[in-house]
Amino acid sequence: MNRCKRMRITDISEHAVKLEGNVANALVNFSDHTISVVIVHTDVVRAGKPVAGIAFNSIGRYAQSGILKDRMIPRLMNAEAHELLNDQGDRFDPARVLACAMKNEKPGGHGDRAAAASALELAIWDLNAKLADEPAYVTIARHYGRTAASTRVPVYAAGGYYYPDGGISRLKDEMLSYRDMGFNAFKMKIGGDSLKEDLARIDAVLTIAGEGSKLAVDANDRFDREVARTYAEAMHPYRLRWYEEVGDPLDFDLNCELTGLYEGAVATGENLFSVQDLRNLLRYGGMRRGLDVFQMDAGLSYGITEYARMVDELEAHGFKREFAFPHGGHLINLHIVVGLGLGGCEAYPGVFQPFGGYYLNQVAA
Repeated sequence: MNRCKRMRITDISEHAVKLEGNVANALVNFSDHTISVVIVHTDVVRAGKPVAGIAFNSIGRYAQSGILKDRMIPRLMNAEAHELLNDQGDRFDPARVLACAMKNEKPGGHGDRAAAASALELAIWDLNAKLADEPAYVTIARHYGRTAASTRVPVYAAGGYYYPDGGISRLKDEMLSYRDMGFNAFKMKIGGDSLKEDLARIDAVLTIAGEGSKLAVDANDRFDREVARTYAEAMHPYRLRWYEEVGDPLDFDLNCELTGLYEGAVATGENLFSVQDLRNLLRYGGMRRGLDVFQMDAGLSYGITEYARMVDELEAHGFKREFAFPHGGHLINLHIVVGLGLGGCEAYPGVFQPFGGYYLNQVAA
């Protein structure tokens, strides 16, 4: 057996890390939220140190310590080394790692399990990129038979949460800080206040964004049909970039009704964790080709292996991958956008530290 065949995982550790800040959207206060950071250690040594892959599940779902430590990590540690490698034995195979982590798990039941698996699977991509001594987007693109056409992709600054104090003046200061960083497109929250107050918040941010096409709004799944329609009618004159996560993510009928009456773009998908979830959205959610936006997030949906299948599903239904804008605002999604040729990415430059945000030239660097 050659040296590559002996490559193996020596340890996997998980750490629940608390997010910084006290912000809220229309439904969730993030002051006690955590993230699972996973470190996959190997016996490969570079510059005198073992090579390790690091990743975390995406923002907004809490740490999955129990699922990882009790089920998924033991499965990987008990696997034979060759079961986790590619056919050549020189890299770890993300799909095989995912399949091993999911052994004995019944179909369905996504949610936190999907995010737990994501942390492990994404750490394997980070590990493979380090083994190849290249940026992750190069590793991703090559794996899927692509060449990154450009390392320049559209990125918008997400924020505009509800804070315990500060009101509209704080909101404007936040968006001004993003503009000073170089961002020229933005996203803010709605639904956490009255319609009147939310419209005033939109008006304030538009003084910074300059026009509606530079501003998206996110209701974080709070609205029922009546409220969703009321907001749609009130926001129509703004010609906003998109109206995001209006109602329950699995209420495809509500989404279909909304796309039938709202002329602007609708964005959804961040809370869909499997190809089948997405397939149901495409069948029943009324999503419009060339207009509406898909926000599935590899960090919440079993990693890049499942996410790439979602992109294939989009194209099989006649949608273009350029309308995929992954949720999450963290660096690996920026690499995924570049590697898979997607439409763009969000960043959280002012919230969810130490995991949200990145420098605007991070991938190119």
